[in-house]
Amino acid sequence: MFSDQLKIFSGSSNPKLAASICKELDLPLGQIKLSKFKCGEIYCLYEETIRNCDVFLVQTFSHPINEHFMELLVMMDAAKRASARTINLVVPYYGYSRQERKAAPREPITAKLVADLLNTAGADRVITIDLHAPAIQGFFNIPVDHLTALDILSSYIKDKKIEDLIVVSPDAGGVTRAENLANVLEAPIAMMFKKRYAHNEATVTHVVGDVEGKTPIIMEDLIDTGKTIVNVVEGLKERGANDVFICATHPVFSGPALQRLDHPNIREVIITDSIAIPEIHSPRFTVLSVAGLLSNAIRIIKDGGSISSLFKYGGI
Repeated sequence: MFSDQLKIFSGSSNPKLAASICKELDLPLGQIKLSKFKCGEIYCLYEETIRNCDVFLVQTFSHPINEHFMELLVMMDAAKRASARTINLVVPYYGYSRQERKAAPREPITAKLVADLLNTAGADRVITIDLHAPAIQGFFNIPVDHLTALDILSSYIKDKKIEDLIVVSPDAGGVTRAENLANVLEAPIAMMFKKRYAHNEATVTHVVGDVEGKTPIIMEDLIDTGKTIVNVVEGLKERGANDVFICATHPVFSGPALQRLDHPNIREVIITDSIAIPEIHSPRFTVLSVAGLLSNAIRIIKDGGSISSLFKYGGI
């Protein structure tokens, strides 16, 4: 199916996912040397020719995000100078996506800055999953294939045949995301209102929707510290809900998030491997792979076709 002009290389953020993508495509993972000088500067060397090749670089913006971002820029520059035909970025989790607008005076719009840097460094295309704000696609002057893990997550939940479920948006900004899942599951929806005191700190003020006696599925695009999620879980329990399922695409998991999410009122945390998490974690965690989704997107980009054909329930 593929010629030897398609090559996939992995940064250091999630090599396991890159290997899974290559396995799906029946391609070898490209040979690349990534290291650091004593001073912390990043070094990159492609250990095979990429001249006139369509190069796909797999790098998710996980912790330490700034190192992984800089590493990707260095990989892009090396590929451009090695005469790659196209440089395609597979960025499952697009970091800085929560800084997509000015919420206060004198703030940056860092999601736009990241897009500008990737554009300038020579990217020809970006493939990503479940952006925090879909409008970020417009920050780029190149094609952006915005995929969604909705089908993967919803299929898993449907197979569990949960009774009396209700999909919960933890805030007003996530209502569309929760509504999409609720439509697929043919379930009712509820929304939480929160008062935010600082980054990653919020308390639930009230709930719109009847959650008493229901089994909530909290739908998020990402989980960071887990503090807000736990507040939402406890707020639902106070209102008579059953133990909660949590569903999110991106397990950012900063600080003590893993410990916080090992909560007695959380039945299961359903996430994807868009970001690598420690091998040893609570049995409450279920990790679903996005390798098939990303490999199919690469196949369509290479051979032609419609990216929307990947979405059973519609794209974003």
